[in-house]
Amino acid sequence: MYKTKFYVVIAVFMAMLFGQNIQAQTYTEEIDMFQSIFGMEKKELVSDFLQDAANDDFWTLYDEYELKRKSLGKERLQALTNYANNYDSMDLTGYDNTIKEMIRLRSANDKLIDSYYKKIKKKSGSKAAAQFFQIESYILSESRSAILEGIPFIGELN
Repeated sequence: MYKTKFYVVIAVFMAMLFGQNIQAQTYTEEIDMFQSIFGMEKKELVSDFLQDAANDDFWTLYDEYELKRKSLGKERLQALTNYANNYDSMDLTGYDNTIKEMIRLRSANDKLIDSYYKKIKKKSGSKAAAQFFQIESYILSESRSAILEGIPFIGELN
């Protein structure tokens, strides 16, 4: 059940990101809309996964985490858009800058999950924290995989 919901949301996202060229204002609105839909689906998925382990403190921290995660998500989408828009004309510096940005964002996402694991453990206990870490790590890994499957490797289309 978790995988099916997740893959539907990712498929919609990939179609939106790579399916058409859109103006900056519309693009931002589309990203906000996607994040809103994905956030609702994701929260339901997390709720189903945690069942009774989540309490009010957990959901307060989770909502705080989601705001930060969404901000990083927008940065990741901008980096991917930049990669897609400049794929044909990218030089060695462009490749290096693209990879450095993706490393920075990957590290920031991992640190965010780690820091909220600790916060949730302190407020909601080890079980809720472990489940949070597990589901968020899974979702992030699957997202990364889906995105990587949807974009060409450097030099693949030359």
